[in-house]
Amino acid sequence: MDSQIAKKNQSLTTAEEMRNQTKLVMQPYANWEEYLTPAPLSIAILGELVFISSNTDFSINKNPPKDGYKYIRYPDSFRACLMQVCNSGWGAFNEAHKNMDQIRLHTMAVPDYMKTAVKILFKGNDEVVQAHLPDQLENIRVIADDCLELANSTEKWFTDVINIIQELLEACVNAEYFYGEELDAVKKKLDEAKLRKQSSEKAAKCSEKAMKTMEEQLQEAHERYNKAMDSLPGGWDMMGMDVVAGLTESITSLFNGVTTMITQSVTQLCKVHKIIYSTSKSKKSAVDSFDIINIYSKSAEILMCTENIQKFVQDNTINWKDLYDQKKKSTITDFLAEQFKRIKVSLDKSPTCKEKMKAKNICEEGIVICGQFAKYAPEGKCKDAKTKKMIERIRKLTESARSFDSRSKDITKSAALTPKPPMMYKEENKSEMMRASDRASDNARFRIEQNRAQLDKTREAYEKSVENMEKNQKELTDILITMRNCEVKEIDFNTTIKMLVKGMDAMGRVKEQWEKMVRFFQMVSNIVKTSLTRTLKDFITTSEKTQSLSYNAKLFSKDLLYNQAFQATNIASLVKMIATTYTEVSTIHLMDRVSSLGKLMAMDKEKPEFNSERQQLQNSCDEAQKAILRLVLKNKEEFERKSAARLEKIDKELLAILPPAAPEETKSIQEAVKSGFTAEEEEDYA
Repeated sequence: MDSQIAKKNQSLTTAEEMRNQTKLVMQPYANWEEYLTPAPLSIAILGELVFISSNTDFSINKNPPKDGYKYIRYPDSFRACLMQVCNSGWGAFNEAHKNMDQIRLHTMAVPDYMKTAVKILFKGNDEVVQAHLPDQLENIRVIADDCLELANSTEKWFTDVINIIQELLEACVNAEYFYGEELDAVKKKLDEAKLRKQSSEKAAKCSEKAMKTMEEQLQEAHERYNKAMDSLPGGWDMMGMDVVAGLTESITSLFNGVTTMITQSVTQLCKVHKIIYSTSKSKKSAVDSFDIINIYSKSAEILMCTENIQKFVQDNTINWKDLYDQKKKSTITDFLAEQFKRIKVSLDKSPTCKEKMKAKNICEEGIVICGQFAKYAPEGKCKDAKTKKMIERIRKLTESARSFDSRSKDITKSAALTPKPPMMYKEENKSEMMRASDRASDNARFRIEQNRAQLDKTREAYEKSVENMEKNQKELTDILITMRNCEVKEIDFNTTIKMLVKGMDAMGRVKEQWEKMVRFFQMVSNIVKTSLTRTLKDFITTSEKTQSLSYNAKLFSKDLLYNQAFQATNIASLVKMIATTYTEVSTIHLMDRVSSLGKLMAMDKEKPEFNSERQQLQNSCDEAQKAILRLVLKNKEEFERKSAARLEKIDKELLAILPPAAPEETKSIQEAVKSGFTAEEEEDYA
């Protein structure tokens, strides 16, 4: 049964399945709709600015800055400034289409490099891995760096448009063309734009810190593996395998957590990034989103140790016989106590916060329970009352670890069902030492319940993101309709300013998505560089130690290399989904409008064809907005269908082979999962 559960779990967590799961879980956070919905509106606003610029011209150069203007080229002509905004906007959308299409083509090639890398890892000896794997990883890195350059280039285009609009508005403020409420409103918008810029810079710093810390964690992985294996007594292979599985899963959680952080908008990211101060012994420590992710990444290791304690409890009794090795005169759970201590020490590096205290409390309780086992195991018994109390503590420890792990899955958006790393799975199959535990069924049920809760939460988040998008779209469309209703002679300076402010907002939203793209490719590039420099070097220099496990440090290096290559591919797959949709929608709904805008800018505004072209641009932008909304709703239905299909597949293939569960065990699992996925404390993270 245990072997069957393990094999079924592995078949449900293939690379393709995990890529699809990532897309599902990330969809509300990496949703491409955010790229697209402001785009037709931005083009429509630029079209209205071309129309407005046909009005009376005047100078805004009354009180110029001491050093002159940085972005405005023609301050003596307001009309020329508006045309400069339109020209830059036209260039930005052209660049966005061209570069996103190149990103789509680049990311299409990544899976093939990944397949070759896997073949080398699986079939190659040390020399083959050393000779050929770097080339495949280098190919992925080159793609990441090329895409990073493309994303940076596009972001700069949109930044330039925003800078021109900002400076134009500031020039109007300095020229004192309006007073009272209008002046206050424009100043407020300029302040908002500056805050958005500061937030963007903070988000970039937060992302940099995440990359650096992630690299450090990967560098420490080998050290943590060696520490765990050095404390492993001979003969307890399965327990050692479980601990290492937890270690590799913690690295995956870290990757997923950083990816989640990147997919959030700049506003959300800075909300998450806000500094929380925790007082400990009169010292104040700053905690940000990545510190939280780093702490939660330990949840898999903590859970694995806890589950290994739990397996010694059977039918409300403690299995003292299996707990104690009579030959070596030692308690098996001494090894687990060492792991809890190791994890606790690793948590000391994190700033003080409630998440850290939760994790440390679980570790401390695990150490106490292992100590009690060590005390009573040599005799193989203890009083019934004491046994009952110990079993209750173990049950509570398991619930706490499961709740903490569920919270971790929620925060990092890691999949509940995770595959064993390839080399480890291969070794386990070879030696036929699949999990020999009566708890395998309960653990499988826990993972299934986690997966269900995660997808339910994702559905809710997606529902909210679509609702917000529809609301924002309606607000922006209403503003555009109001402005279009003005006749040429009625359009005064204030109306033009309102239009510019809205144009800056819409452009800001498009630019924010390109910032996200930049962070995606920075992460892929960093992961591959770490694989090439540190992990591959560890693989090459690792000496073969005599260990009780057939799974040695070299195989662990192979699993880490696979993990890193897979995560890079996973992110590339997510970007490919976004890039493909953007390119398709841009081709069908945006580029004709951008061309029409170029035509409108070049036309004589006195000719009747000008109004005809303007009306055509208006109608086509309206149609593009509606078409994108239809596509959003269609994708939402597709998302719901895929979520339901994933749950059904897991129920059909994994849940169906599990034996019936005791009602109290089912209730305990559901409560632990629910407590981890509740909305409580959500404001701290999102």
